[in-house]
Amino acid sequence: MTLSTQFLTMLSMIGMGSLFGAMFDTYQRFLNRPKQKAWIVFINDILFWVIQALIIFYTLFIVNSGELRFYIFIALLCGYAAYQALLKGIYLHLLEMGIQSVIAIYKFITKMTQMLIYKPVVGLIQLLIMIILALGRGLITLVKFIYKVLLLIMKIIVFPVQKILLLFWKLLPKGIKKTVEKLYNKTAGNLKEIMNYINKWRDKWKKKKE
Repeated sequence: MTLSTQFLTMLSMIGMGSLFGAMFDTYQRFLNRPKQKAWIVFINDILFWVIQALIIFYTLFIVNSGELRFYIFIALLCGYAAYQALLKGIYLHLLEMGIQSVIAIYKFITKMTQMLIYKPVVGLIQLLIMIILALGRGLITLVKFIYKVLLLIMKIIVFPVQKILLLFWKLLPKGIKKTVEKLYNKTAGNLKEIMNYINKWRDKWKKKKE
């Protein structure tokens, strides 16, 4: 391994140590350990360490083909210590600013969506429902009005016709009246006999079923 490769390896590992510190603080910020269950924290910790190890090894593979040296671990510790001493406060402040900015943008988008899309759509639906209800009530009122008008017309038409028929009936000779009454009584009697016959057979059929 040449001196330039060793120098690049040292710089890369110092940078990876600092990056690891930043990633660890980011992970801690989003994990919220006190509110998580123990098994969730355990799984997340394992995944975090595996991913960090893979990132560091991949960087090392690019720089010096993956050759491990003792000073590599020293460089990682130096990078992590430099981050803790010099960059942690600045990074955490920037991280919190970024998180709050994302939250503010999300709230702004949510409010704009409610104002420009949700509320107008809900208002339009409510307006349509009100129009439909108003039309329904109007239609019912119109039907009631037409029904009353038809009843009035029927009364106006039927009453004179009824009077005329009664007058006509009074003017008929007694012989014709008796003939009509006999025909009416005979027809009514025949209908009554037919209904009694039907009821009799229906009762017999029910008794057979029982």
